[in-house]
Amino acid sequence: MTGSLALPWPREALAQALAVLGPGAQVEIVPAVDSTNTELMRRAREGRTAPTLLVTEAQTAGRGRLGRDWHTTDAGVGGALTFSLGLPLAPADWSGLSLVVGVALAESLDARLRLKWPNDLWWQGRKLAGILIETAAGAGLAARARYAVIGIGLNLAPRPAEGLRTPPAWLQELDPRFTAPAALAQLLPALVAAVRRFEREGFAPWAARFNALDALADTPVLLSDGTEGTACGVDARGALRVRTAHGLREVSSAEISVRPAPTQAPGAA
Repeated sequence: MTGSLALPWPREALAQALAVLGPGAQVEIVPAVDSTNTELMRRAREGRTAPTLLVTEAQTAGRGRLGRDWHTTDAGVGGALTFSLGLPLAPADWSGLSLVVGVALAESLDARLRLKWPNDLWWQGRKLAGILIETAAGAGLAARARYAVIGIGLNLAPRPAEGLRTPPAWLQELDPRFTAPAALAQLLPALVAAVRRFEREGFAPWAARFNALDALADTPVLLSDGTEGTACGVDARGALRVRTAHGLREVSSAEISVRPAPTQAPGAA
């Protein structure tokens, strides 16, 4: 993680946003790392559990949900915003944390953005950002607490689309003035506030806000286990409700992926 930074990061503003997490909160910005999530998880297992914002200009071995790769080197420096926020958390129920993070991102960046359950930010039906949340036990944490690592990868500029079902979206489509440092400074206060409120109150107060941004609402969907139905929002614990031929089903496992059902061409059998 050595080398020089290429972008003008607003360290003071980022540190100020993080200060509410305690006097030990720290901001680290590095030129390159294998994965910001992996690095903070390594530290947590070593007992290093201070609240930390780790930002990188290039990620060489990033990970997404369900083991998918997510690298930023192919987008060039400044083509994506990649960071992880690590902090001790002890909510009564962890359900819905990724949805809360998504709401904080969408509301702070642009009111036109939408959310795809459980952890993607969408613009006009294309993925703009992904969220990966992991937790680890760590020495010195309070009772019931775990170290939560919230990883976010946000496209700023166009990315290669080879092998993808749908080309990715990027934030500069909405506003060409967005840069990685500016986007981070804009979203971080909302993200920190959202996570702290989630720890105190859980997901229930966020359900209506998520449903107002739900990209899948009232649309036919296909689950990775083959189930077809119509998405109809999330419940108070963040489970996706899908109306199927056999009744209402609640999908809570992040191991089940959900996507819009393919549109049948007119006249197709």
